[in-house]
Amino acid sequence: MVFFLKRYFEVMGEAIDRAGGVIKQFTGDGVMALFGVYDGPEEGCRKALRAAGAMIEGLKEMSKILSEELNELLRMGVGIHTGPTVVGRMGLGAALYLTAVGDTVHVASRFQDRTKEYACQLIISEQVAERAGLDVSGFPQHELAVRNRTEPIVIRTIENVEEISGKSV
Repeated sequence: MVFFLKRYFEVMGEAIDRAGGVIKQFTGDGVMALFGVYDGPEEGCRKALRAAGAMIEGLKEMSKILSEELNELLRMGVGIHTGPTVVGRMGLGAALYLTAVGDTVHVASRFQDRTKEYACQLIISEQVAERAGLDVSGFPQHELAVRNRTEPIVIRTIENVEEISGKSV
């Protein structure tokens, strides 16, 4: 298990780093990353979408390499949202890290949770698609009720992230 998680964190971390993201934390088998902290929300959305594709591709490669040890292929779901967030360094000394808090973080986490329900690899908000300049008109649209919000959020579910790789991201 330690070997597997270490390799998984390396693959996810490399994908996020290459796309220009900042890893906030690893929790169990989950990863939270920030994009656009230094270059704005439009570029951040594009980088987050590129990272999602690289993460899923990396997991597919891990599945191939470990196929003899696995009972089934590894799968993951990614949620991406954009909006106002409080970002800053928290902690003390060696435990000082960049973090983000707020509704945007909560919403992205809910999206990730819902990827199982929608049987898709990626859920993004309409705001992410707009800011990234991504045409999502061909993907299923849903309205998602999120706790502490009066209005539902319009999302797009993308069954296979490779479907957006040829688009302008």
